[in-house]
Amino acid sequence: MSVMIRLTRGGTKKRPFYQIVAADKRSPRDGRFLEKLGTYNPMVERDHADRVTLNEERIKHWLSVGALPTDRVARMLGHAGIIEAPKYRETPNKSAPKAKAQERLKAAQEAEKAAAEAPAETPAEAPAETDAEATPAEA
Repeated sequence: MSVMIRLTRGGTKKRPFYQIVAADKRSPRDGRFLEKLGTYNPMVERDHADRVTLNEERIKHWLSVGALPTDRVARMLGHAGIIEAPKYRETPNKSAPKAKAQERLKAAQEAEKAAAEAPAETPAEAPAETDAEATPAEA
């Protein structure tokens, strides 16, 4: 039997409250569990004491007998110092710009760099127009 340390959802509609439980991997999310290990309330502030409560002794017991935490629970346990904090996943390559967009960006950066390196030349001054030249003379 594989045991997972995971969240089960409770609370009302649009007001979630989660219990951290040890459960068989095959049981439903809100179904049967072996033991309640803590709670998680996402509705309170991040630094509030009641946001995450953990029974560290029992969590360590379940980890010692081979229970695996889910990603979210592993982050909570890492933040509490029970296990080593997991590394965050990197942004997938799929979200990077495509090849043509990267080429355009590189060309724009090179053009900007060349413009910055070139000596600053002032364009020849055009003769200033006067108001008399701009408006036709009345006869």
